[in-house]
Amino acid sequence: MNIFANVEARVSDALNAMKAEGFLPEDLVLPTIEAEAPRDATHGDVAVNAALVLAKSARMKPRDIAEALKAKLEAASDVAKIEVAGPGFLNITFKLEVWHNLVRTVLSEGDSFGSGSASNGEKVNLEYVSANPTGPMHVGHCRGAVFGDALANLLQFAGFDVTREYYINDAGGQVNVLARSAFLRYREALGEDIGDIPEGLYPGDYLVPVGKALAAEFGNSLRRLPEDQWIARVRDFTIDKMMDMIRDDLAALNIRHDVFFSEASLTRGGQDKIKAAIDVLRKKDLIYEGRLEKPKGHDDSEWEDRTQTLFKSTAFGDDEDRAIQKSDGNYTYFAGDVAYHYDKLQRGFLHLINVFGADHIGYISRMKAVVAALSDKKADLDIKVVQLVRLFRGGEPFKMSKRAGTFVTLRDVVDEVGRDPVRFMMLYRKNQETLDFDFAKVTEQSKDNPVFYVQYAHARVASVFRNVAQQMPDLDTTQASLVQADLSVLSDVGEIDLIKRLAAFPRLVEGAAKAHEPHRLAFYLYDLSSTLHSQWTRGNDSPHLRFIQSNDGVATKARLALIGATKTVINSGLKVLGVEAPDAMR
Repeated sequence: MNIFANVEARVSDALNAMKAEGFLPEDLVLPTIEAEAPRDATHGDVAVNAALVLAKSARMKPRDIAEALKAKLEAASDVAKIEVAGPGFLNITFKLEVWHNLVRTVLSEGDSFGSGSASNGEKVNLEYVSANPTGPMHVGHCRGAVFGDALANLLQFAGFDVTREYYINDAGGQVNVLARSAFLRYREALGEDIGDIPEGLYPGDYLVPVGKALAAEFGNSLRRLPEDQWIARVRDFTIDKMMDMIRDDLAALNIRHDVFFSEASLTRGGQDKIKAAIDVLRKKDLIYEGRLEKPKGHDDSEWEDRTQTLFKSTAFGDDEDRAIQKSDGNYTYFAGDVAYHYDKLQRGFLHLINVFGADHIGYISRMKAVVAALSDKKADLDIKVVQLVRLFRGGEPFKMSKRAGTFVTLRDVVDEVGRDPVRFMMLYRKNQETLDFDFAKVTEQSKDNPVFYVQYAHARVASVFRNVAQQMPDLDTTQASLVQADLSVLSDVGEIDLIKRLAAFPRLVEGAAKAHEPHRLAFYLYDLSSTLHSQWTRGNDSPHLRFIQSNDGVATKARLALIGATKTVINSGLKVLGVEAPDAMR
């Protein structure tokens, strides 16, 4: 039950009727109707600006359209009143029965309430994390991983068919450095004194077990071989071990991917998918030989003052064309990305989402350009940038022990505070904003800790049901009974406010999914929980508002229906965020 979608449908029907009756021009193109909650609750339950939007194209005064629209809508049996405000806004107030029916709908639909509102199963490819397999996940990866996973959950809940994908950067110079670093630990495992780790190799002790595994697998045989004979075997073995570690780190956050796509596979087994993708662009006359100007202010590894193979990225909104193949014939890093995204398109994905770290902002325009080029603008690519995480303890900057040798690991953070605080707090700020993560605050039990506050709301409702079972053992509190409860007693302003918060959930899910912004759900859950806690507090001050009325089974069942519906929505929202909804707090 989407209150706002229902109003939009009513307005659309009314406007079509006004066209048929000749009040509006017959050839008038109706815009997308938008209904929303007024900012000021005294202005009604739902506001519609259709008259304002139509006035210019209809060549009519907006208030005239609004008055005619009001006459069409106010005849509905569930409408209490409609007012025309300002230049032509329609403010609609519903009868209480609408909100009572909303509670019944939530209870009846359960976990499916609010789902499937944004899509009819459209396919989406969501690529996130995609960290180089050269070490453990660090805290920056943690935020991108949580964001991507929550977005995938949100899109699925909203009705999309989501493929969760990880792009393994297992080609290029960095994985050879990894292999040499692991080989050093292999020699160490065989008893050799390797001394200090040389500059340019990975120093973290996470490679010690990899060295031991190499020794167990190959014995002393690799040490007798020249590098050109052992490096491929060590590289592949080490990458597999690194990916096992990364999967294990992600599992600590309950994150799993459907597809792990290997960059090296693009040119493996005698095939060259990079060349194939370039050839597609060449046939579109989007590849040429030329030179690029040196980027201003910094050195660019993709730039060289020689003739290179370039992609006409500027034809699709980029600020400069991009090198795709160097003068020596080697492909640029961008070329691999081109082939990878072409592979996504060949797999039938027309909706692509990439989650980038802050250090990859410069790649956004070129990636959007090449996807547009390869798909003839039929596919869309949205790139969400996840900004940095700053660690604090009690308000003071904090640095943890660095098992990785160079950075704070994801596992360090999860092991210290737990999965739920990490997931919720990584989402309790817009992804494009820097996030301050305070180890002390995310574990304190107070209103200032959002994850505790929301989980406590869920647990508080569960405790009410337990108390009812003790105080009123003969009261039927099953879902079926609560759906049939007499809800006419729900008339207090706080109760209606709580129901209106529940009513906003389907539209919230729809909007957050379409905007690819899971943080909206975290904010919503905090506001919903705050409204529930406030009503609990009002009951402490005014006993007749308490959820349990020991001498009034009718009122108790009605309020149990209300808070039970609230518990259902909180549970659904937390599930999307990947956070537990506990029935009791320790």
